[in-house]
Amino acid sequence: QAQLVESGGGSVRPGGSLKLSCLAPGLRDAMRVMAWFRQRPGKEREWVASIKVDDGSTYYADPVKRRFIVSRDLAENSVFLQMNDFLPADSGVYYCAGTRFFTHEALLGDARQFGLWGQGTRVSVSS
Repeated sequence: QAQLVESGGGSVRPGGSLKLSCLAPGLRDAMRVMAWFRQRPGKEREWVASIKVDDGSTYYADPVKRRFIVSRDLAENSVFLQMNDFLPADSGVYYCAGTRFFTHEALLGDARQFGLWGQGTRVSVSS
């Protein structure tokens, strides 16, 4: 079964930027929707953003709108999350997720729609 592998985590200053990557083998042919989720300390896992693989349409959770950008590169089998204007509340473990089925629920962040998950990459704020 294909695995998703995140990378790019680390420390970022408040107001700074960081770009996460997710390697998704078979992205172009097998995946329909990819998403990013995060789990902040002491919080439940929450949806961050989704992207429709075929046309690149993007969807964002309210806390990250106009700060984060999700994108994909089909040639590289990769999905990215550009995080800008980083806030301390953005700290946590970020997970890449994918589904072979297109559903509106997946676009809007229903975690139950996603069958493939990465291991997560940690992002923290630095002083």
